[in-house]
Amino acid sequence: MSLDHRLTPEHEELRRTVEAFAHDVVAPKIGEFYERHEFPYDIVREMGRMGLFGLPFPEEYGGMGGDYLALCLAIEELARVDSSVAITLEAGVSLGAMPIFRFGTEEQRRRWLPGLCSGEALGAFGLTEPDCGSDAGGTRTTARRDGGDDGEWVINGTKSFITNSGTDITGLITVTAVTGRKPDGAPLISTIVVPSGTPGLTVAPGYSKVGWNASDTRELSFVDVRVPASHLLGEEGRGYAQFLSILDEGRIAIAALATGLAQGCLDESLSYAASRTAFGRPIGDNQVIEFKLADMATRAYTARIAWRDAASRLLAGEPFKTEAAMAKLHASDIAVTNAREATQIHGGYGFMNEYPVARMWRDAKILEIGEGTSEVQRMLIARHLKANK
Repeated sequence: MSLDHRLTPEHEELRRTVEAFAHDVVAPKIGEFYERHEFPYDIVREMGRMGLFGLPFPEEYGGMGGDYLALCLAIEELARVDSSVAITLEAGVSLGAMPIFRFGTEEQRRRWLPGLCSGEALGAFGLTEPDCGSDAGGTRTTARRDGGDDGEWVINGTKSFITNSGTDITGLITVTAVTGRKPDGAPLISTIVVPSGTPGLTVAPGYSKVGWNASDTRELSFVDVRVPASHLLGEEGRGYAQFLSILDEGRIAIAALATGLAQGCLDESLSYAASRTAFGRPIGDNQVIEFKLADMATRAYTARIAWRDAASRLLAGEPFKTEAAMAKLHASDIAVTNAREATQIHGGYGFMNEYPVARMWRDAKILEIGEGTSEVQRMLIARHLKANK
């Protein structure tokens, strides 16, 4: 396939629109939200009015009729300014709404997608548990059917680190749960939609986090939570395959987010190096700083090519799982590196929270952990290499 990842005029127009929004609307306000650990409802509502939460969905469900590349372009541009806002969009779409679009019935899509596409409601994906992170197959949350096909699911368990799960506009949480056992004793995992406010669902206070402090992350407890049997998403027992597919796509989006953070570090460092003087001249005139900036630009460029290549494969209907893992692995690594270098270029000011690079430095590390750790990505890549040697 072609490796020409230059954007179409439509994609470039979207990118520029979100770039302007991030610079003009998000940048002036987000630092205060971040320091207060406060969710930026006004910004998120405006993102909804722009149609960002509906970018990859058909118009018949309230979407914008775009594609996954469009979503990732928006995520990258937001992350150049702030990762909390970017992860709110990423999780709301690729983890919150996408499972319903990919695996839901027509009735489920028409019921839940319009609110999610408009940004009036946020969706969350309840996968991770306190005792099983990377080992999602070790899910302990259970759901038993009470009353047959026309009855209810009764859910018990705990989920942790769930993004968008406790905001005032959270509409639903798609939960993975063990609904039975295979003949060999292996768990049958299914996915079930639980609307916010369902009795028995307890949303814990937000975590005290190192970064992403203007995004919402909670622990969830399910005690005899009852939802209609019709809230099963897709086939019973197919939940494990479903969330693996969702995570494959999500890794492209996280790679785009990481690329945006890496580019934002470069943007801020270029500006600072041009204005900060030492020994009578701008520090950007020093070769050691020039080389740092050149390396930062090269990292962001290669990460961008990687995630766009994975996205292109996805859109073309070609295998993309390994490319998504590579993109996520590389982009998260260079985001951490660029954040460290940007902080170094800023010197003491880089350690002050009033400077965006301090926020970026705090936000970068989680990118090597969320939606599959770097170790998991290497496992996936290594398996592919062995299978195709």
